[in-house]
Amino acid sequence: MDRNLLDILACPICKGPLQYSKTQQVLVCRADRLAYPVRDGIPIMLEEDARRLDPQDSLLQNT
Repeated sequence: MDRNLLDILACPICKGPLQYSKTQQVLVCRADRLAYPVRDGIPIMLEEDARRLDPQDSLLQNT
């Protein structure tokens, strides 16, 4: 994931920062507990494609 792109991306719901998980290929919004997929290097920033994360999900603690 390009660092410059990551710097300008924000959660489409809360407009908060996103953290990139290279191993799982997702962008994580901690505030909304959502994981947006990254497919072929392209972030899919649609709410309907996001995966809801459990509060104990390791992505929320290790991103």
